[in-house]
Amino acid sequence: MLGMSQTGYSKYETGENDIPTAILIKLADFYKTSIDYLLGRTDKK
Repeated sequence: MLGMSQTGYSKYETGENDIPTAILIKLADFYKTSIDYLLGRTDKK
């Protein structure tokens, strides 16, 4: 779905790499939520 390897995604999860905006948008669309929610800036999904 994101067009990347599991290793690359794992680096986002561990904080080794920052998540690019384009990936945040894809994740927010996939989970039907906001980028602010994914980043912990709001409790509203």
